[in-house]
Formats: sequence, C-alpha cells, structure tokens
Amino acid sequence: MLSILKLDAGGIPQGWVNAEESTKQYADNNVLWTLGDPIFQMRGGISRFTGMQSLIELHSIIAVKGSAKINLFDVVPVITKHKLYKRDKGLCAYCGVLIHENQAEAEHIIPNSRGGKYSWMNLVIACRPCNQRKGNQTPEQAGMKLLYTPYLPSLYEDMILKGRNILADQMDFLSANLPKNSRLLESSS
Repeated sequence: MLSILKLDAGGIPQGWVNAEESTKQYADNNVLWTLGDPIFQMRGGISRFTGMQSLIELHSIIAVKGSAKINLFDVVPVITKHKLYKRDKGLCAYCGVLIHENQAEAEHIIPNSRGGKYSWMNLVIACRPCNQRKGNQTPEQAGMKLLYTPYLPSLYEDMILKGRNILADQMDFLSANLPKNSRLLESSS
C-alpha cells in the first residue's frame, strides 16, 4: 500500500496518508512543498475545454498548509505492541534473544498489580520464558537485569515505528530528525 508522509508547513510530521487523501490535498491546492521524486500518478477526467486529461503526480513527502500547534517534546505516541516490538528491535529485554513478533510479549517492568503503568517507560518486549520467570515481580526481585533501557520515542521515531514500507527518501527525512541517542539509528543485528 502506498503511504505518503504528510507534514505541516514547518516540516513537522502529521501522519501517513494514502494516495487518495494525498490527491485531495493536491486538488484542494493545500500542498505547499514536496520532497522526493514523484512516486505515483493519479489520472482524472478530461477537460471539455482543452481535451486534456488531468494528472496529479504524488510525491512521497508532502507539506500542507497550516502548522501544528504542538510542542514536539509534549507528544506522547500511542503505544501498540507492534511499535513496542520495533522500538526494542525484537530483542527480549532480559535474555537478548531475537523473538518473532508473534511470539513477543509486552512486559511490564514494574508489574501492573504493583502500580506499574502501561507506558513506554515501563514496557519492554520479552520472550515468554523470561516473562513467566519474572512473573509478578520487579526485575530485581526476580534476579533479572534489563539489557536495555526503555524510552519514550520522539514524534519522528513514532512515524518510523508506525510505517510499514517506508521509502528511502521518507526514511532519510525522518532519520535526519531523530534524537542522536535513538536506538533506531543503531544498525540491526
């Protein structure tokens, strides 16, 4: 499925849109600027005045009129197991084994029953044996150490975590805006 990165006028990501939504932005004259080469063409009707068929070339990144009224540092991305899995690169936080996404479990560092929240800072990916071994204890009580520290993804990281098939120019744009300590900048094992 074709996904286009939609930005506001200042270049702040607003979300992933499909070809039809992007075409509407072009047709409504809302696209201020684009990045990347055209990746798709949408053909419209034929003008009765010119006899020409309308054509809109869609770019992989579009900036639309308006600006987000958000502070990038106040944005807390929605947590999904898929995004958590991608943030943690599919590695069990306790034994370091690479887990298939279907086998990965979202594990509370501080158990829910002990006041642990369902938050980016309290969730990691774990394999079933480690999750069961830890049980309803903290890592210290279970004698287990976290191999990596959980963190709250930035808006740009969240766009990468959401995207399924991110094109090279989209990834370049998003990666250029990642925090220097982002785990997403590390090469995959």
